[in-house]
Amino acid sequence: MPSTLRLSQKESVFNQEVVKRFELYNSLFQTLPFYQVKEIGQLLPFFSAHCEKGAAEQQSPGDIINSFFKKYVPGVDHREELNRLFRFIQYIERQVVLFDAIEDSSFGKITNKDDTGSLQSLIQQAAQSEGARANISKQLQDFSLRLVLTAHPTQFYPDSVLGIMTDMIEALRSNDIATIDVLLQQLGKTPFFNKKSPTPVDEARSLVWFLENIFYHALSSIQSKLEDEFDIEGNPNVLELGFWPGGDRDGNPNVTTDTTREVATLLRQIIFRCYYRDFRNLKRRITFRGLTDTITSLEKVLYDNAFNQQENPEDLQPYLLQTLREMRDTLINNHDGLFVNIVESMIEKVKLFGSYFATLDIRQDSRVLRDVFKYTTEKVYTGVPKNYAEMDEVAKLKSLPFNQADFKCPDNAEPLIQDTLNTIRLMKQIQHSNGEKGCQRFIISNCQQASDILQLIALHLWSGWEKDKLSIDFMPLFETVNDLKHASEVMERLYTHPFYKSHLKKRGNKQIIMLGFSDSTKDGGYLMANWSIYKAKVELTAMARKHGIQLAFFDGRGGPPARGGGKTHKFYASMGKEIANDHIQLTIQGQTVSSQYGSVETARFNTEQLISAGITSALHPNHHDLLDSKHKALIADMAETSHKLFLDLREHPLFLEYLEKYSPLKLLSHINISSRPTKRNAGAKLKLEDLRAISFVTSWSQLKQNIPGFYGVGTALKKMKDNGSWEDVRDLYYKSGFFKTMLDNCMMSMSKSDFRVTAYMEQDKKFAKFWKGLKAEYELTKQMLLELTETKVLMEEFPVDRRSIAVRERIVLPLVIIQHYALQCINKTDDEELIGIYNKLVIRTVYGIVNAGRNLA
Repeated sequence: MPSTLRLSQKESVFNQEVVKRFELYNSLFQTLPFYQVKEIGQLLPFFSAHCEKGAAEQQSPGDIINSFFKKYVPGVDHREELNRLFRFIQYIERQVVLFDAIEDSSFGKITNKDDTGSLQSLIQQAAQSEGARANISKQLQDFSLRLVLTAHPTQFYPDSVLGIMTDMIEALRSNDIATIDVLLQQLGKTPFFNKKSPTPVDEARSLVWFLENIFYHALSSIQSKLEDEFDIEGNPNVLELGFWPGGDRDGNPNVTTDTTREVATLLRQIIFRCYYRDFRNLKRRITFRGLTDTITSLEKVLYDNAFNQQENPEDLQPYLLQTLREMRDTLINNHDGLFVNIVESMIEKVKLFGSYFATLDIRQDSRVLRDVFKYTTEKVYTGVPKNYAEMDEVAKLKSLPFNQADFKCPDNAEPLIQDTLNTIRLMKQIQHSNGEKGCQRFIISNCQQASDILQLIALHLWSGWEKDKLSIDFMPLFETVNDLKHASEVMERLYTHPFYKSHLKKRGNKQIIMLGFSDSTKDGGYLMANWSIYKAKVELTAMARKHGIQLAFFDGRGGPPARGGGKTHKFYASMGKEIANDHIQLTIQGQTVSSQYGSVETARFNTEQLISAGITSALHPNHHDLLDSKHKALIADMAETSHKLFLDLREHPLFLEYLEKYSPLKLLSHINISSRPTKRNAGAKLKLEDLRAISFVTSWSQLKQNIPGFYGVGTALKKMKDNGSWEDVRDLYYKSGFFKTMLDNCMMSMSKSDFRVTAYMEQDKKFAKFWKGLKAEYELTKQMLLELTETKVLMEEFPVDRRSIAVRERIVLPLVIIQHYALQCINKTDDEELIGIYNKLVIRTVYGIVNAGRNLA
């Protein structure tokens, strides 16, 4: 079947199953009188159409809003107009939930699971010959996938709404109109946001919902599928979960040692609740002699650990596995193997999740850790020379003695110092109660030198840890363009350091290195960030192989392409043999959690895609990226051109002022979705280097300009065309999975941009030229990408995704108009009461816009 016909059929199915059903249920939804003004639902279609018409005519948000009220609701005063805008927002943010639910309910119909890139395709390959099955099994023996849920502030749906969505998805699958009607009513009356900012523990509880309701079922199902099809008995770690809420304290003063302890306890308790629920089914079936006492004792252990607080709890994974295996043997030997499948299913889950559910990662900034190191050396004898701080890096590495001590941090120490030292001690307690995997990773943000890692190791040895029992993986996080450039040099100093070399040997000669997309994009722009990370991976892989180290990259990816998101599995499938890809580790956060892992079905599909990507990359490296020196030079040239243009933009005197005035940047800190400040050094004046990448990218996406996802790409491509390298670039696009995926994701960012919304700024006395420069680069990038890909519209190759984005953008266009209207009003009044109302309008629109984008933040 021609690919164009297949794509057309997919789009047709999407229109039938998603778009038409949304229109049907949305018309039902709009007749429900939820709010103070009963005709709001009936007015909304007129308001949406008015916004579309105004945007098409490039009217200012103020003109659009004012003309709407003059035409449709004449005679009401300004405050009543604002009240109705709030009601529109409430309807629209629920329309987004309805569309999400309909799209998720149709997932099986609009996704071809037999496509290349699915786990099913691997199974089909294995069915063709025993040789193929053996090759895939061999690769799976050395493969692992770790999904790490992070606490970054972009998960906007509260648990109550997620629960409604889950029920609605099931009702929509069977077109149960009566249930859908009731759920829509419930949705209309359910609050969408918190009245106060969540604590880190609140954030953990929110994400634990996904662990308990989604990942527990999805991952165990995939594990069973893999074990049924392939020989992976020797690899119990094919699938792993990680968890950052409660452990990630980088720039978040609200995360404390007590927080970490409480979240570790929560993770342990929830996994035992999952086991207990499964056990009740097991107990109903296994009613045979010889097993009664075992069932009774096992039930007590599971119940107590699920529902009662335990004094000094221990890791119970060994006990559970031994007990369940003995039950399995009894069933096989004495009861004809009846119901043995139920016991085996529970064994697999206990092997997968242990007593910890997900590994709680600890993360702290290197600058904080250096201060803690300095403080400790001043308080206790460690053998570190007094002039250590004045030494160069080489001398520091030679002089660290790695003596053991048992320094307990005094109560009068500064909070960050107390937290760091007490948390290092707590990690040992968590390993005792949850198992070693419960808390075995310490990530050093802003890692710049080998001493950052070695000093942290020393802090562990001075806090009660023993050299021979240091069951911790120390993980550098390289983020900025400059840090990525020097990363392999830092790692070689570690690999050749006697103590670190010995420590790695005890850890199986395995090193994990985290690479952050978000800050590198903010630092160097889209092309340079992606190219810097690619180069760093090649160099770090070569360095690890030189020293016989098994390397795993941990990719810090946000939702949008500007933060490393987009079609993530295609990046992993495009890794050539120059890059270590046996172990895939990545963060999933914010809307990526609910959009890609919001149901068991979507979670299974997206997880399987990543497994397939890693295995395919290893089995068929010649079919993917093996960039030669010519192509590398080509990408490097484009990255440099793009980087220069992006730096010029960042250094423009109006850059930050524009972002502060015309985006909700200053108000993001008032959105009650996160315990984390929007910037580091919260009390200081805003500086770009202190601004969190997530706030930076979110602000541009709210502006509907998505600058971090494309700026500089057009100029770079134009330069290649002008200097005669266009055919080389085209050849690169069609032959390099890495380069193609990077540009395809860039087009996704651009598809969520809409410069019509801010076209009124073309007449602005101060910012007109600046805005025109942004728009010109957008148009140039669009022109060059369409020419390069030989297509007529952005994302032509992905019609379903393109259509989904278009519908979502149409739904939230009124929110975007309202947001910019409110920002305009703020800049034109001194009335404090009105400014407060306008601020609330802006804040409320952010939720729906991000939710609709699904990977905008």
